Amino acid sequence: MKGVLRVLRVAVAAAVLLGFGALAVPDPAAAGLGQPSAWQLGMQEAGAPVMKDVVWFHDLLLWIITAIVALVLVLLVVVTIRFNAKANPTPSRTTHNTLIEVLWTVVPVIILVVIAVPSFRIMFFQLNTPQADLTVKATGKQWFWSYAYPDQGKFEFDSLMVPDTELKPGQPRLLAVDNEMVVPVGKVVRVQVTGADVIHAFAVPSFGIKIDAVPGRLNETWFKAEREGVYYGQCSELCGKDHAFMPIAVRVVSEQAFAAWVEDTKKKFAMAPAPVPAAVTVAATVEADVPAAD
Repeated sequence: MKGVLRVLRVAVAAAVLLGFGALAVPDPAAAGLGQPSAWQLGMQEAGAPVMKDVVWFHDLLLWIITAIVALVLVLLVVVTIRFNAKANPTPSRTTHNTLIEVLWTVVPVIILVVIAVPSFRIMFFQLNTPQADLTVKATGKQWFWSYAYPDQGKFEFDSLMVPDTELKPGQPRLLAVDNEMVVPVGKVVRVQVTGADVIHAFAVPSFGIKIDAVPGRLNETWFKAEREGVYYGQCSELCGKDHAFMPIAVRVVSEQAFAAWVEDTKKKFAMAPAPVPAAVTVAATVEADVPAAD
């Protein structure tokens, strides 16, 4: 009995210390929108419908697992107190209990069904891309991203991490890039993802998206940003020595600002016409030099 009381005292003391530690940390549960926050405990604030569902499902699982852990803890304490050798010197020889066996079979099945139904619904919501207003192709390279906008014209640009020595005020370290992916607010954006060399992964936590960028394969995901701002992510696949320096930055702007950005970017990153192969040039020259037949 003394051992049980000692364990309970240690558990209570640990809970008290954790509680005071949480009070000492400023806003421990406050998660920022679009990027990590200091002392953050929870997920980043949702910036898209998919992420809202993911956060809701996460909270549901947290309540379920907390209830399970609490129940198991209570059962362990009861068993330790009531059925130790001192309190119960003559142990029961019961080997079966129909009610208990039915409960520990049926209750877990019910819990799994409660988890599975919203899980499948959210999975379908994530993977079923709605009618897109905009398509962006993201290509993972060692170790940066390239973005192309096939709906807006023939232009593509690279997005590289800003070094620590060149960071401007307000730019987060290891997340800021020189050329951000820009999209309009409130529009469904289809992101086609592929890799140019090895497997990468395109992930933006506030949008609830994460999908592999595989060479030779075109994967697809989507998001619909509900608020303007800059949303950061990173490559989430071990892709080489500079894997940790391959950030993603998505700037969400108004439709007017996006249209203006497209026009400026077309001029800045317009694709040069493909060079004519040498064989074609020689053939054209020879053909020009041959006199026409009478």
